[in-house]
Amino acid sequence: MPARLDFSDVTHAYERTPVLQGVSFHVEPGMIACLLGASGCGKTTVLRCIAGFEPVRSGTVALDGVVISAKGVSVPPEPRSNEVVFQDYALFPHLTVAGNIAFGLRGATAAARDARVHELLDIVGLADLGPKYPQELSGGQQQRVALARALAPRPRLLLLDEPFSNLDVEMRERLSIEVRDILKREKITAVLVTHDQNEAFNIADMVGIMKDGRIEQWDTPYRLYHEPLTRYAADFIGQGLFLPGTVLDNGRINLELGAFLPDTTPPWPPGTAVDVLLRPDDVLHDDASPLQAKVLHRAFRGAAFLYTLQLPDGGQVYSLVPSHHNHAIGEKIGIRLEIDHLVAFPRDPAIHAQQK
Repeated sequence: MPARLDFSDVTHAYERTPVLQGVSFHVEPGMIACLLGASGCGKTTVLRCIAGFEPVRSGTVALDGVVISAKGVSVPPEPRSNEVVFQDYALFPHLTVAGNIAFGLRGATAAARDARVHELLDIVGLADLGPKYPQELSGGQQQRVALARALAPRPRLLLLDEPFSNLDVEMRERLSIEVRDILKREKITAVLVTHDQNEAFNIADMVGIMKDGRIEQWDTPYRLYHEPLTRYAADFIGQGLFLPGTVLDNGRINLELGAFLPDTTPPWPPGTAVDVLLRPDDVLHDDASPLQAKVLHRAFRGAAFLYTLQLPDGGQVYSLVPSHHNHAIGEKIGIRLEIDHLVAFPRDPAIHAQQK
């Protein structure tokens, strides 16, 4: 059965340098969770605390209600019933693909071991490569072998440490989707750490954005993108630019582009200066719109252009526009807003100083 993981108010430090500062999150059985953040934010240390490679200074780590790490308590890694997929694959070069997968099946009969190896080779799409050696495989194939080896003993919890970072972008995206399908099929609870947003969104049910040893927001990928709770989360996820706005008496927020009603009443009094986040998908190209914006930059994405546009009063927004609308830099185009989730924060003068 997949495990429930409870990571509760955990702190950790290397010598006198704090790394984790009261980190808490919970992963339900069969759920795939991801810790997302820049280098040095503490996400890999969280994984190492779960695996039993690092002790915790305070707080608890529990599997199905059984504490496996706390101050003075540290269950060794092997009895924790979890497996780790490392960034560098950590395959044994002297063993075949089948031998690497079978390595974690010590104690099983030869027949049971062979059956499980063949089952996993089919699952990860390497059915004909059992006799090969790791050095004869591509990076993507080696990553599949590492995953199959971790899945072999049917762990209650799977930990993945930047597992796709050595792959090219196309392979990383394709393999992350395949790994999600495999984990769901095998009904395994998993925790992934990565710095790649697309990877996190492709694979995870819940994502925690980490900054300076804390979790800024623990939420679904959809809510992280459309309803960030902090300015850091808003900046870190996706693309977007802030426009200055003012809270009105009727609860709307007035922008250069018009007055808009947030999902909830703003917690600030009328007259408060705010910054409103606009994503590229909030700004639609509309030839019939009287509102015109000048193309400052454009990035060709194949199916779409990402335009950086300057508004009449000098503010800037992004707009994702189908690529058959091919506009030159300096050209003016019609735009309109379609905001499903208006996200605002108290005014930060530094943001607007950077944009000028």
